[in-house]
Amino acid sequence: MSQLKENYNKNIKAELVKSLGLKNVMQSPKLEKITLNVCMSEAVKNPKVLDKVQTELTDITGQKAVITKAKKAIANFKLREGMSLGSKVTLRRDNMYTFLEKLIHISIPRQRDFRGLSPKGFDGRGNYNMGLKEQIIFPEIDYDKVDKVRGMNITICTSGKTDAEGKALLEALGLPFRKK
Repeated sequence: MSQLKENYNKNIKAELVKSLGLKNVMQSPKLEKITLNVCMSEAVKNPKVLDKVQTELTDITGQKAVITKAKKAIANFKLREGMSLGSKVTLRRDNMYTFLEKLIHISIPRQRDFRGLSPKGFDGRGNYNMGLKEQIIFPEIDYDKVDKVRGMNITICTSGKTDAEGKALLEALGLPFRKK
């Protein structure tokens, strides 16, 4: 079990009950899943690029990535329905906590000119979205073998009903938000 999960179970739940004014420990928000998504327009012209992205996501998360396909055809983008566009991974349970711990303590501090995460990434229901501009901030990616620097979207889903609950949970877990 990761250190972050143990800390959540021992200390963070009780802190959230006090700070959010909840009646019960079971009402405290918790992490549900983390989704990493990479979508590339160049995959329309060269579908073999997806193999490299899929292996990079698998290396980063330790879980096999899935190829995503287009839902609609868009003629202006030369995109047909069912065409492979990107790759994604959904993390739950122990893999989720292990990845989040690595993201907070190792990867995010490796970003250039990092001043904190934007607090505007919440969706109104306690879930947080953040974008990364380069995959090379993860220690599993060998810089010499990278053919092109690609970004990714990371979505952290919580059981919080409001943005305040979600933000309180993520701050308690250690996500470094930017001060206004």
